[in-house]
Amino acid sequence: MANFIVNALAKLVGSKIEKDRKELQPYIGKVNLEFAKLREVSNDELRQKTKNLQAYIKEKLQNIEDQMETMRAEITQNPQMPVLEQEKIFNKIDELSKEQDKQLELVLEEILPQGFAIVKETARRFKENQSLEVTASALDKEFASKKENVEIQGEKAIWKNTWVAAGNQIVWDMMHYDVQIIGGVVLHKGKIAEMATGEGKTLVATFPAFLNALAGKGVHIVTVNDYLARRDSEWMAPLFEFHGLRVDCIDKHQPNSQARRNAYLADITYGTNNEFGFDYLRDNMTNSPEQLVQRKLHYAMVDEVDSVLIDDARTPLIIAGPVSKTGQEEMFYALKPRIEKLVNAQKQIINEFLNEAKKKIQNGDAKDGGLALFRAFRGLPKNKPLIKLLSETGMRAILQKTEAIYLSDNQKLMPEADKPLFFTIDEKNNQIELTQKGLDLITSSGEDPNFFVLTDVGSEIAKIETDTNLDASAKIHKKEEMIQEYSIKAERIHIINQLLKAYCLFEKDTEYIIVNEEVKIVDEQTGRVMEGRRYSDGLHQALDQKKT
Repeated sequence: MANFIVNALAKLVGSKIEKDRKELQPYIGKVNLEFAKLREVSNDELRQKTKNLQAYIKEKLQNIEDQMETMRAEITQNPQMPVLEQEKIFNKIDELSKEQDKQLELVLEEILPQGFAIVKETARRFKENQSLEVTASALDKEFASKKENVEIQGEKAIWKNTWVAAGNQIVWDMMHYDVQIIGGVVLHKGKIAEMATGEGKTLVATFPAFLNALAGKGVHIVTVNDYLARRDSEWMAPLFEFHGLRVDCIDKHQPNSQARRNAYLADITYGTNNEFGFDYLRDNMTNSPEQLVQRKLHYAMVDEVDSVLIDDARTPLIIAGPVSKTGQEEMFYALKPRIEKLVNAQKQIINEFLNEAKKKIQNGDAKDGGLALFRAFRGLPKNKPLIKLLSETGMRAILQKTEAIYLSDNQKLMPEADKPLFFTIDEKNNQIELTQKGLDLITSSGEDPNFFVLTDVGSEIAKIETDTNLDASAKIHKKEEMIQEYSIKAERIHIINQLLKAYCLFEKDTEYIIVNEEVKIVDEQTGRVMEGRRYSDGLHQALDQKKT
């Protein structure tokens, strides 16, 4: 009945998808109409169209800009102005700034067909011509000094349709389809555009990136890894640079460097979500405006938005503050969700092994049943259903016999027993070790696969020493970077292990109790609370995280 009503309403008023299509469909005709007008204009005239749009935007917003500038000057020229009066003026500037953003949104909506058409026509010309000749501008000359795809010949600039992206020579061979116009409109309006791999997401983004960059306030394009950030910034750059827009990628430059500040001042800035996030955090730790690297945020697009804003967002970005203890506590907090996910997955598989062990042992299959029992013991030795099962007659003997088999011959068969587990626990030695399956589970999508794996310092240093492309200074810098990365990873892995111990080896009201939100250790011999005592090596912090 419910489905019938839903279907009936859909037929009557239309589905959400159909409504969206009807709303977006006119944009295709508008953009292609403007696109047809551009086919016969010269390359110089095409570039002038971009300047005309920039001038039009500035003209539309100039009135509000003048009002804000007058107010700023009033504060600057009256240093003795009371703080309350200054605050009133700043509040008025904030209101005008919001109004200016609203006006800009209206202007961009108005010129959207022309802006999109310019991008599409530029893509067409690069696709159908080996080079585009234009009157050389100062920016053309600057690009020619840095890029092989731009040459200066007298008063002319020659833009080739071949350039290097991510180390590979590419020949531009793409032009936007109608469906990509729809995708561009959706992104411009701040919505999510779902596209399958191969449907040209990177090309779609050039539409709203170009349009929003015309305002001169900056565009951020956020990707999930530094390879994509670098590749896309180099791959798409000529479409924008041909029209006098600057393109850069923050991942190419060191944090807090002038080069990274300049990257943020570019019209279109590519980068990874982590680097954008860490720069934001660093800016909030600076002591003066001169140390800031980011400018006021304006417009951003996020590639693989589900990964960036859902998967990766579950782990907060943590940046070390001046006190190392605080930074360590924050890392405990950041890694806690991953450990909870890992422990819950282990509990589920251990319960399956226990059920398997019961059935097989009851049916007389002590070999396979013993293996399932041993796996449960290796995975969670303090699991209460396991302890209960081991109290039954003959079960512990089966476990011990199976354990002896897998411990013999230098534990040759142990990898086979541990393969299905996410981590293994050596209760006697109080040690926990992640398996590859566990590492895969807690490593986020798009994240470095070696996020929780230590590098071989010795071999890495040897590689640096024998690298003939590096001078002595560069080798020292490379070593320092490698050692710093190793230290961060080592701390991260240590915290993972301590959290796993807290969740799997320490029982509340047995090894410790919670009093007034504080973890207090219980003496295992006397059962008394050991006031003023703390577990060492980060274990106490791990238990603090577990209790919350």
